[in-house]
Amino acid sequence: MNDDPYKILGVFKSASQDDIKKAYRKLAKSLHPDLNPDDPDKQAAFQAVSAANDLLSDPEKRRRFDAGEIDASGQERPEHNYYHQYAGQDAGARYDQGPRAGFGRGYGAGGEEDLSDLFSDLFRQQARGGGGGRDFHARGADQRYHFDVDFLDAARGSKRAVTMPDGKSIEITVPPGVRDGQTLRLRGKGALGMGQGPAGDALVTISVKPHPVFSRDGDDIEIELPITFDEAVLGAKVDVPTLNGSVSMTIPKGASSGQRLRLKGKGIKRGKTAGDQTVRLKIVLPNKIDSDMEALAKQWRDAASFDPRADIRRKT
Repeated sequence: MNDDPYKILGVFKSASQDDIKKAYRKLAKSLHPDLNPDDPDKQAAFQAVSAANDLLSDPEKRRRFDAGEIDASGQERPEHNYYHQYAGQDAGARYDQGPRAGFGRGYGAGGEEDLSDLFSDLFRQQARGGGGGRDFHARGADQRYHFDVDFLDAARGSKRAVTMPDGKSIEITVPPGVRDGQTLRLRGKGALGMGQGPAGDALVTISVKPHPVFSRDGDDIEIELPITFDEAVLGAKVDVPTLNGSVSMTIPKGASSGQRLRLKGKGIKRGKTAGDQTVRLKIVLPNKIDSDMEALAKQWRDAASFDPRADIRRKT
């Protein structure tokens, strides 16, 4: 990648790490190959965005890039002036000592040959993977991706086949209980290495989609459960949805809206431990009140002395 990674992500060079993360996630969502399977331009753009994020999201890589030590693809920049920089210092004196340098003849500061071209060529060859039998091997760069996961798949764990920017399809194992924003490391699924160097890793950041019924707090799950007026007054046994199917739960007599009941061990399970599920009750009346219910309410109002707001008045 030869383009400026800051321009690819649309951020200034002074952008914070959080700004870089936000810019990447916004672009990744719109350019992901799964959403644009027939658009090679957007697939190429997604690959460029991922590579730019891989560089700038790593503070050390970003520092080295800004300092000119590595290029936009994360590769080392050859130090062509190595000999000129160091041969005149004390540490470079060994190159001025003839046989001690290992070349069999003297190549001092006033000698017959200048070794700068030799050393420049050596470093260039190593960077290309050559070098007279001394091959250059380097690990491939890590590559970052963004992956949306359904709430239940994140809670229970799942396997998903996804298409990477290079067109290869791989299977991702989503571990049970993965959190929103968590990053999974896929060993060897990043950029190819140089020479015999190993491939880098794919770093997949998970975004968990919200669920219409369940919400999560740590390893605990919470739902709001509608109940009828008679269930609240008389008590009842009702079916309650959980992450792994419905279970029966007892509503106590005289239940109120907002009351919380707990289902032990029905939350997120990770290993041998599991969170709980909290059931928050909500009394719901029919959309249309019939005459019988209206008459019953009037009869109760006339006979009852219950004041649900008495406690509020005492405290205010």
